[in-house]
Amino acid sequence: MEERRLRSAPLFAGLGKKERRALAARTDEIDVPAGEQLAREGEFAYEFFVIEKGTAEVTHGSEHLADLGPGDFFGEMGVLGHKRRGATVTATSPMEVIVMTEQALRSLNHDEPQVAQRLEEAMEERLAADGG
Repeated sequence: MEERRLRSAPLFAGLGKKERRALAARTDEIDVPAGEQLAREGEFAYEFFVIEKGTAEVTHGSEHLADLGPGDFFGEMGVLGHKRRGATVTATSPMEVIVMTEQALRSLNHDEPQVAQRLEEAMEERLAADGG
């Protein structure tokens, strides 16, 4: 993935160019059709997602929890905490998302620990700002 694409995502905005470059080498960008489930409640989390374009719905059982859009991210708590997913996230429109796997995050932590730490801090800051 190109480093400049990461710059547009609020989660990565606080990272420097070198940090984004290290991150870009470990992330992918995928297109998701409307109706596809990106995360399923109860399954193990192996990746987290950052929405570049499009929208998604978050549900727990049959209960609607939230609507997500560009700049939002999800799945990080399962990846960071090695937990099962607490909700299902379904695309409600065609989407472009940035994906980082748990393995890629471990690689980043091993090779560039300061970048991994900054990324985790950015996630925690965003969660705190969103009341999560």
